[in-house]
Amino acid sequence: MTVASNPIRIMAVDDHPLLLEGIATIVGDQSDMLIVAQASNGREAIQQFRLHHPDVTLMDLQMPEMSGLDAMIAIRDEFHEAKFIVITTYTGDVQVLRAMKAGARGYLLKNLLHKELLATIRAVHAGKKTLCAEASYALADHAGDEALTPGEVDVLRLIASGNANKQIAAQLSITEDTVKGRVKNILSKLGANDRTHATMIGIKRGIIDL
Repeated sequence: MTVASNPIRIMAVDDHPLLLEGIATIVGDQSDMLIVAQASNGREAIQQFRLHHPDVTLMDLQMPEMSGLDAMIAIRDEFHEAKFIVITTYTGDVQVLRAMKAGARGYLLKNLLHKELLATIRAVHAGKKTLCAEASYALADHAGDEALTPGEVDVLRLIASGNANKQIAAQLSITEDTVKGRVKNILSKLGANDRTHATMIGIKRGIIDL
């Protein structure tokens, strides 16, 4: 197969070799695309980006050593025109927003790669933004929701780790009454029945991760 004279140069970043192989297979059949680099964590991604200057980077979010989110922020600080497509298994609205804020121009679920990867790459390369349907629905579902404050997120993260109010107060250097107030706000804002339910919602929406 002949590669076009000016193909879309792609870097794929994921800590699962099988997924990288799958992406290489899908892209390998396209005359207008070329994989120029691969990386298995955020630090490698930054190094490879500096070396290869890809047109489009496919970026996983959850990776060892350095997350995809941190890598995108670091790369965009150096290369303002960098274009990213997040590839992930998560569709939490908070995570989608965080990724877009960090510079992602596309958001795609890994189980949709075979169907939507090529069209998403071409759209992002052309300067468009594109979200998979699930990510769009997640954003729409929570568009009017009041966000948790940073302090409430800290409390929710410690709840998820199994801490009682007294332990949370000690770890955050705040009073138990302050913790109770934040817990009440968390349950209200998330529409949660109890602390366990709040943890589940927090993880699903990408507010916290374990």
